[in-house]
Order: sequence, then structure tokens, then C-alpha cells
Amino acid sequence: MVRANGAVSLRELARVVQTSEVTVRRDVRALEAEGLLDRRHGGAVLPGGFSRESGFPQKSLSATAEKTAIADLAAGLVKEGEAVVVGAGTTTQELARRLARVPGLTVVTNSLLVAQALAHANRAEVVMTGGTLRGSNYALVGSGAEQSLQGLRVIRAFLSGSGLTAERGLSTSNMLSASVDRALVQSAAEVVVLADHTKLGTDTMFQTVPTDVMTRLVTDEPAPHDDRAATELQALADQGVQISVAGVQGRPVSAAGRREAPLPGQRRTHPGAPSGPQLRVADLRQH
Repeated sequence: MVRANGAVSLRELARVVQTSEVTVRRDVRALEAEGLLDRRHGGAVLPGGFSRESGFPQKSLSATAEKTAIADLAAGLVKEGEAVVVGAGTTTQELARRLARVPGLTVVTNSLLVAQALAHANRAEVVMTGGTLRGSNYALVGSGAEQSLQGLRVIRAFLSGSGLTAERGLSTSNMLSASVDRALVQSAAEVVVLADHTKLGTDTMFQTVPTDVMTRLVTDEPAPHDDRAATELQALADQGVQISVAGVQGRPVSAAGRREAPLPGQRRTHPGAPSGPQLRVADLRQH
């Protein structure tokens, strides 16, 4: 599964092989010792430091429950009549399906899948960038896409990627996609990153959203006792990123679930943006 997808979560492995996450974690540790894979927060990736990019079919089948929960929570940040940017990806595609219920939106996107999800939305205006179609993720990339975003200004941008670390922020494995994502970031007053727990601690080649530019992270709750994921989330919060943790259907929601956790600080918060209690590592470790 790791070879096919580039990355896989412990939850997904446990589900496929019908065993416990404790057993899967032990086996993954043994495979890492043999150099066959690298452990990451709540999952495993191909060895070599930087994970490679999976194709759309593989991504669409990975962490589906987590992406649904993240999209549900992120959609609550968008109000009627707003103008937003939505980048390419399977998680943002899920978000777009929910945004179709919000009337009067203007959505700028370089994703054919996002545009398709919004095609029959209630009074929505969908603005596509120009560019060249990248078939592996149905996104428009290149200079045409980047130039069409010049001079654009919206309330917030929603982006996903291949990896997320507190040190480098959001990253992706493709240079062309990264360039367009950076242009999308420049167009927004706030930047919201959508990343499930399998992306935490994974670093890929091209940085798209530096940590100090990220307003908010919407993610799902890490596996119980996953101290590394909890530490990564706390490191992001310490650098000023608001953390929103979505509960996943079929799993008990801890005190950290569906929590709005603003940074110790200040910056990058649009007037009227929701806030809440600060995320603590202990909140994630004790459940």
C-alpha cells in the first residue's frame, strides 16, 4: 500500500489488514528498521526523507473519513456572499461539495474538480484560472494560471498539500503545482490549510505555505498516544497557527475534537474570524 500510495495512515493499514493499530505500529517499526519505509506521524511513507506524490485515484481513497470531517469543519468558516480561493486536491474537493450549500459565494479555483462540485451551487460564481491542465490532479498550472491571479484579493484561501511540518509549513511534490499554490496564497487575507493527520510531519520538495503565513490549520485528531503528532500540532500553534481539530465519524471525539485553538498571539486573523481556547499537547495525549 505504501508503494502504491506514497503514504498511508496507521488507521488505514489497520482497517485493511483487520488488526489493531498497536500491531500495525509494531510492524511498521520493524519495516522501518529494515529500511523498507519511513515512519511519519500516524502513518508511513516511502523511504528517502521526501515523500513522492500519489496520483488522484490513490489520494481519493486515502483517509476519506478524515477528509470528510475536515471539510465539514472548514465549511463553517465560510459565510454567505463571501469571495474565497480554493486550491486543488481531494480534501479541497470535499470542501467544495459543502460550499455548494452556501449561497452567493464567489469561488476562484485552479481545480476542475472544485469547479465541477460548485457548477450547480446556489447563486455561486465560479472563476477558473487560466493555465495548462495537469492531468494527475485535474488542476490548471503554469504561467497562465499564475498571471490570472495577479491583482486578485479575497477573504481567505483554502489549500491542501502533500506534507505539513512546523518547520517548513505546507509543501507539495510538484514544482508547477507549488508555484500556483503560492500565487493563490498571495491573493488572500487569510490562509487556511486543510491537512489530515497523515500529512503531519511529512516533508516534500516544494514549499507552498510557510508556517508564518498560515492563519489556520484544519485537521483531524491524531491516533491515541501519538505524541509526535501532538507535538507537531503544538509547534504549529506556538508559531501562531490556529488549530481546528475535527472529530471523525465513528470515532469518539475527545476534548480536543472540533476545537478552535488560536495562537498565543495575534497575527493573520481576519476581523470576525472564530477563535477559542488554546490547544495544549496534553489535550491530545490523554485521549
